[in-house]
Amino acid sequence: MKDRRSGEHWAGRLYMREISLRIDRHLVNTRVTPNQLTYLMTVFGVLAAPALLVPGVTGAVLGVLMVQLYLLFDCVDGEIARWRKQYSMAGVYVDRVGAYLCDAAVLVGFGLRAADLWGTGRIDWLWAFLGTLAALGAILIKAETDLVGVARHQTGKPPVQESASEPRSSGMALARKAAAALKFHRLVLGVEASLLILLLAVLDQARGDLFFSRLGVAVLAGIALLQTLLHLVSILASSRLK
Repeated sequence: MKDRRSGEHWAGRLYMREISLRIDRHLVNTRVTPNQLTYLMTVFGVLAAPALLVPGVTGAVLGVLMVQLYLLFDCVDGEIARWRKQYSMAGVYVDRVGAYLCDAAVLVGFGLRAADLWGTGRIDWLWAFLGTLAALGAILIKAETDLVGVARHQTGKPPVQESASEPRSSGMALARKAAAALKFHRLVLGVEASLLILLLAVLDQARGDLFFSRLGVAVLAGIALLQTLLHLVSILASSRLK
């Protein structure tokens, strides 16, 4: 699992697979099903949004905790399914829905946090709008990837091979390598976004306002919109739809 080129999150390779394997041994002989674990994973991902509404660094820490629990059970459900050979199309579907919801929950929660819902002043809904816009972009990026499989299935093509993701033009290939090196696009994913929110919360605590969080919301909204367009162009320029 750790050796998968594009299917394994860096946190899974770095530490979460080591933790999940220790959880597996306590679950593998129970009546808990992989699908139940996937539903639990989804719940933790969604809870990131209300967690981030808790003011101060405490809320940011709770947001990170919810996303880490989401990631943990995202590992555990698949490991239990493979060990028991309990494969389910519904499980795969809910797993993808959970991924969409977690990323969206973190970004929407971040926007509402930056709007200062519990402050003494006027609620600034601009930041909630930008957070929602970032969440929409994050969902569209995932949808663009998943819709490749839908398009290939509906036209009778086999599943896409990983090599097909390479752009056909040298210019697009260079741009893709540059984006992969900078990894700025990963900031709109749940794990990375939650860690960034925690850092910005610490900076806000030191400054005494929400300046850094609001700057972060604006930056993530810009990244999400830009990446939505670039990812679409990348797919169309590759061999994935050929």
